[in-house]
Amino acid sequence: MLDQIKSGQGFIAALDQSGGSTPKALKGYGIGEDAFSNDEEMFGLIHAMRSRIVTAPCFNGEKVIGAILFERTMDGEAGGKPVPALLWDRGVVPFLKVDKGLEAEADGVQLMKPMPDLDALCDRAVAKGVFGTKMRSVINLANPAGVKATVEQQFAEARRIAAHGLVPIIEPEINIKSPERDAADRLLLKETLAALDAWEGAPVMLKLSLPTEAGLFQPLVDHPKVLRVVALSGGFSRPEACIELAKNPGIIASFSRALLEDLRVSMSDEEFNASLAGAIDEIHAASVA
Repeated sequence: MLDQIKSGQGFIAALDQSGGSTPKALKGYGIGEDAFSNDEEMFGLIHAMRSRIVTAPCFNGEKVIGAILFERTMDGEAGGKPVPALLWDRGVVPFLKVDKGLEAEADGVQLMKPMPDLDALCDRAVAKGVFGTKMRSVINLANPAGVKATVEQQFAEARRIAAHGLVPIIEPEINIKSPERDAADRLLLKETLAALDAWEGAPVMLKLSLPTEAGLFQPLVDHPKVLRVVALSGGFSRPEACIELAKNPGIIASFSRALLEDLRVSMSDEEFNASLAGAIDEIHAASVA
């Protein structure tokens, strides 16, 4: 798994929509909120969508080197197997989203909510063959105190995760609609480099918004304590996200909505697989550009 993530020529699919973002993901897939009456039915529908994705012929380690899962997806089955096992059988490295959502904004950022059950969740993930984790904060403004607090929290939780032998993906997302986006990029770069220089242990991964200035994050791509830098689509359409990604050599995609935006529940399997394969080809090409 380490070799696949370090050297694989592909990208990481983000299939980790949680409770808050699931209705929007289902709506994009063509399933309205009138199709479910409670959380169990909602999660059943999103699991069926994800199962259709991960069992598609094109979803394999040739172009998709990893996939980030929601906790319920990790615990579920697809193709008659536990999802993490199915993924790795196909050469796709499984990751787990571990954060519990965001706090209210303060100092221009939204920190992660407390994760009191993180150690138990990491133990479960290890037992299921998961390779790493992902956790997300959001930076809305170029506030030095806020950006510093975001990075400090991410690396503190990463230490807890790494203690379980898992590779943490640190995701301090910068809102691409921020009026201070470029300044926030530069603050984040500074604070992340300082945190990496102080990091002890195995390399970590970073999941970042694509920078306003192409190539700005190259010091992170080249850092010896960074296994891989991946990018979120952050609200860009897939064509836009791929154009921006290709401007940043060494960074690969970890797209969610931009990967799934053309898929519909009404498609035949043939149409679904062809649409997914086209999206995978497009994102793969931008990731290795």
